[in-house]
Amino acid sequence: MTDNALPRAVTDTHDFAPYVRILGRGPGKSRSLTRDEARDALGMVLRGEVTREQVGALLMLLRYRGEAIDEMAGLVEAARAHAGLPWTLACPIDLDWPSYADGRTRGLPWYLLSARLLAQAGLRVVMHGPLHGPGRQALVESLHALSIAPGIESLETGNFAFVPLESLSPALAGLLALRGTLGLRSPLNTVCRLLDPVAARGGVDGVFHPNYIAVHVGTARLLGRSVSVLKGGGGEAEWSGAKPLVVTTPAGEQDWPALAASAKPDSVTAADLLAVWQGRKTDPGAAVAVVATAAVALRATGWADNSAACLKQAQTLWATR
Repeated sequence: MTDNALPRAVTDTHDFAPYVRILGRGPGKSRSLTRDEARDALGMVLRGEVTREQVGALLMLLRYRGEAIDEMAGLVEAARAHAGLPWTLACPIDLDWPSYADGRTRGLPWYLLSARLLAQAGLRVVMHGPLHGPGRQALVESLHALSIAPGIESLETGNFAFVPLESLSPALAGLLALRGTLGLRSPLNTVCRLLDPVAARGGVDGVFHPNYIAVHVGTARLLGRSVSVLKGGGGEAEWSGAKPLVVTTPAGEQDWPALAASAKPDSVTAADLLAVWQGRKTDPGAAVAVVATAAVALRATGWADNSAACLKQAQTLWATR
């Protein structure tokens, strides 16, 4: 352990026990882990130095207490160190784009087309997230329909790559999969969203519950990162454009007015998504979502510090794709 002063009890028989006790002692006695403690605790988990009972206790106690910024920063640092991140690539990456929503009713991933628009404009975008899970099938099918092979290799041919969490960090992927066993998500969902495996210049991040926005932005700030966080469709960094949007960054909030009172996209299959991209199918709701999301992502890259300019560029990219 990195902290020799970590409190221990005479009943402790395992080096990990003090971490569980810190989190779970009860009202008035428990507390969040410090940044160093969190880094050490998750490091032990990822190296396989703890029991399954201890893993479950840690994840659920972290969730029960609520996510704390210092604690989350330490967890992210441990996860990055274990996975050997950031990767060193030949050219800098403009945008880190996590994709971790797994709701069964989220719908098609229109944000994939937004990312492709940026890539066609010459920006290098790396998206990452799990390929397996109850709500990931639409993403997998859409990647296949768009002929995007998962893996960092596709970055060299099209400026866009989707990196599976399963290959990025098998240990983290396994911990996320415990949701089915524990019945609840854990704070590691936030950790994965903030991994930034390629040290990108900017990042865009979607959350489902607005209460998590401050945690994501605050943790990113502590880690020295620039991340634009929004309450996105189903928890992804995707904006329908039908309602005003607030995007929160370490530098402050950005207000985006509604683009149109558009209906929800009527496309339901990956084949439909491809047809919309190729212009063979008209879906006004989908088109607005793609353009709106691309505009937010453009601003997150630092392309322009002006929402109107980013929106105009996104519209041009869509019209000339």
